[in-house]
Amino acid sequence: MPDTVLQPRSIDDVLALPSFLSVLRDAERRLGRKVDEMPSDGQDALVQRRLHQLVEIARVNPLWRARIDGAAGTAPVDSFEAFQALPITDKDTFRELFTEARPGMVVPIDRCGFEIVASGGTSSGKPSETVYPLDELQETYTWAGAFMGRHMMAHHLPGDGAKWVATTLADYQMWSSGTMVGGVLQKIPGVNYIGAGPMSKDVFQLMMSYPGPKAIMGITQSIALLAAFADGLSQTARESFRVALYGSGVLTPKVRADLKAAYPNLSILSYFAATQAETIGLQLDADSPLLTTVPGLHLVEIVDADGRWVKEGEEGELVVTRLFGNAAPCLRYKVGDRVIRRADRKGAGLNALQFEYAGRSGDFMHIGDSQYAAPQALAGIIEEFRRNQVLDIEAVATELQFQVNRTNRELHLVIGVPGAQALVPHVASRLGPEGSAPLVMAGLICSLSVFNGLEANEAALRRSGYGFGIRLVEPGGPDLVRTEVGKVPLVIDRV
Repeated sequence: MPDTVLQPRSIDDVLALPSFLSVLRDAERRLGRKVDEMPSDGQDALVQRRLHQLVEIARVNPLWRARIDGAAGTAPVDSFEAFQALPITDKDTFRELFTEARPGMVVPIDRCGFEIVASGGTSSGKPSETVYPLDELQETYTWAGAFMGRHMMAHHLPGDGAKWVATTLADYQMWSSGTMVGGVLQKIPGVNYIGAGPMSKDVFQLMMSYPGPKAIMGITQSIALLAAFADGLSQTARESFRVALYGSGVLTPKVRADLKAAYPNLSILSYFAATQAETIGLQLDADSPLLTTVPGLHLVEIVDADGRWVKEGEEGELVVTRLFGNAAPCLRYKVGDRVIRRADRKGAGLNALQFEYAGRSGDFMHIGDSQYAAPQALAGIIEEFRRNQVLDIEAVATELQFQVNRTNRELHLVIGVPGAQALVPHVASRLGPEGSAPLVMAGLICSLSVFNGLEANEAALRRSGYGFGIRLVEPGGPDLVRTEVGKVPLVIDRV
């Protein structure tokens, strides 16, 4: 007789399986400790067994079975090494599997009990949908929320009275971040939840009048606005704002400084989430950029071009596999971000994988035959402007965006600065006759490896026919390109 727990053969077998949350809690009862606290080998054993099961669940679906067997054969996938042989699920494949006819589902949609979450396709340009089994989606929220309570909120929301966590993401939208993050935040034990949505100053100040410490999660633009919202608040209210959780981008040093000046007790931390992964990594220490995964929630992989795990200290693509949810598994989903694998977090209270964010996978600019990683190019340009005492971009910018127009052969760094027009003459007076172009080119060049020096130098950039420069603009104006949900992509590439 086949073991239907590890080798389900039919849809009914899948529906009869225990949830992964029940497996995790059983392991905690037997071992007398939280999964977070288990040594890494114990965590790995739980995850390997679950991956074995997920692969067999996926094989119930003919499309998944063909993908799996074509890459790894028909044998059980019962090790991390074997799992790495499976194909990566990119965004186009993901869209084909779970949007419209949804041929990638193991349990058909007409069996009911699912939640549909839409993504606007801010990186791929194509909208897609994700299907979650409702019961295990709620268990996902419970697991992630409990982790946030233990390892984040317990340290930042002190006292025995009421505590609050809010999100500015709009939960009424069929937009993945609003739905997923709100679900997690609602499940933080001992903390009240506010689904605030996009906040005005009046709404924010009303919320800040509630007694007790508060945490707020939003995209970078929404968090950046909160510094200006402090005007008129009492000192007690300002001191009660303890945690700003930001996602979808990077807060500039100026924004961070403005927030800290307005709210003296504030810790600014990254909350990293995406479609198929409602809590990929959390910044637990404001003084360290490292993001910590939630043990038991996902298998988080950082892979090279061949889909193999990179070594500690190396950069790679972020790939996730949800461990919760039997009815619609998705194996090895490429999120669209590049991260650096860091040393695992090890200690009596928490053992977990850690990584550092490096940028979106599409954040590259092509000039001639050379490819420039936008985060490194930005750092190089910032340093050139600072070294030449033209402008401390980090000190004044609230938003930054590269705009590349291939038709007109132009590359501009657009800098959102309050009072931009007043700053323009000051910057112009410090530049030479060629304006900002030489500094932008120097920043691009220094962002490259020394091995690119022969073909990627100032002469090559000039031969490309591109014009280079910066533009100072008002942060709220139309010059910065935003997505439908208000994000400011680092790179806008127009053909």
